Amino acid sequence: MKTDLDTLLTALYVLIDDHVIPPGRKGPGRPKRLSEAELVCLAVAQVLLGARSEHHWLRICYGRLGHLFPYLPKQPGYHKRVKAAAPLICRTTMYLAGLCPTIGDQLRLLDATPVPCGTSRSTVQRSALAEIAGYGYCASHSRWYWGLKLYLLTTAEGLPLAWCLADPKIGEREIAEDLLDYARELGALAPGMVVLADKGLAGRAIERYCAEQVEVLLARPDRKDERRRFGNLAGVRQWIESVNQTLKGQLNLEGHGGRTPAGVYARVAQRLLAMTAAIWHNWRINADVKRSLTAYDH
Repeated sequence: MKTDLDTLLTALYVLIDDHVIPPGRKGPGRPKRLSEAELVCLAVAQVLLGARSEHHWLRICYGRLGHLFPYLPKQPGYHKRVKAAAPLICRTTMYLAGLCPTIGDQLRLLDATPVPCGTSRSTVQRSALAEIAGYGYCASHSRWYWGLKLYLLTTAEGLPLAWCLADPKIGEREIAEDLLDYARELGALAPGMVVLADKGLAGRAIERYCAEQVEVLLARPDRKDERRRFGNLAGVRQWIESVNQTLKGQLNLEGHGGRTPAGVYARVAQRLLAMTAAIWHNWRINADVKRSLTAYDH
């Protein structure tokens, strides 16, 4: 029996049940057979084990995690409860991030990555995401996509601190300013910190906004048409790309499968919580690589 994932889920369940979920039963009627803490743990395990869909996940779940969860719901009930649990998933992510030592570091990473939501024209025309999604261009892969863009603020090791989803047609500077403001309200940004971003956030207006309103230094690679300031930052920029690669390659961000705004939001939050939980647990067991998910993917 593989115990690494079991240990992570057990520790996560205890933390959620004791510190994240308010005490006392909410609402009338009898308690649910699958508690909210168990539901969040199932959602984390689903992402870490790389299940292709919720149908596939619930089929393999009985054999892999049946000893931890006496009751497992059917697919429709599980799908609805995961979407409804999105606020709890986000609260858990924030709580776990606050327990990691790197929360006090002076460096933050800010980047945006595509979240495709459809590949056919009929999907674009009929999708429930039509009001919030749009066409965008991914420069790193030289391709167009239809969907949303994930803006993510992390620590240097990739610990998620604040994030949002936006239409790719909206300017990156506008979204970045709102996200940094939100991160400051959460306490994820403090005066004097350095925010490392990419060339897409070039501009005097956003640099002035960061310096005067958020009170942080926005650092980015120099463009070819400007004087040397920070250098190309190629080595440091690889940290950001490695975080995105973890989300896309190991946690299958682009294959989220969401078809509604609530569904996409819940699935992205689900993947960010899985990465946060792995980093938090790796700190607890003093693992060499804090963002390594290898011990939990089988």
